[in-house]
Amino acid sequence: MQVTKTSLDGVLILEPKVFGDARGWFMETWSAAKFEAVGLNFNFVQDNQSYSAQRGTLRGLHYQTAPFAQAKLVRCTCGKLLDVAVDIREGSATFAKWVAVELTAENKKQLLIPRGFAHGFITLTDDVEIQYKADNFYAPTCDGNIRWDDSEIGIDWPFAPTILADKDAKAPTLRERLTRGELRFS
Repeated sequence: MQVTKTSLDGVLILEPKVFGDARGWFMETWSAAKFEAVGLNFNFVQDNQSYSAQRGTLRGLHYQTAPFAQAKLVRCTCGKLLDVAVDIREGSATFAKWVAVELTAENKKQLLIPRGFAHGFITLTDDVEIQYKADNFYAPTCDGNIRWDDSEIGIDWPFAPTILADKDAKAPTLRERLTRGELRFS
């Protein structure tokens, strides 16, 4: 597995080793032993999968607060998407900074997003499936979101979304969440 650091501490791009032959290919998408060998220790407890039918579907920016904050290991298994992680840890040197990675079924890249980051993506093709592991269970009482187009964050989305959930369209800004004390991760 190749591990590439990003500009945000703890957000990593993982590229599993792919073994191909005349039959097709094989790869390990998760191995606790291989993660531990490179200093990554996660106890993933939940797998999630979503499907987006149309290009331009935006989901996010989502996060969970303590005591159910989540780290995620994200991958695209069909189609292509732009995956985004935003540092929302108050006091962090990279607070409100973001990183984006194109995840596709073909490139097989995965994005590791630690606790304390918001996560979102926009589909770049029709028929996109995203799968991710979480190291904590989903808890509706700890669920939060931030506006996808928050000017303080300034994500450079490739285009405006054409499909967006009402809750994401009406999400508060990062500053509003911070002012209300809604960003607790430990």
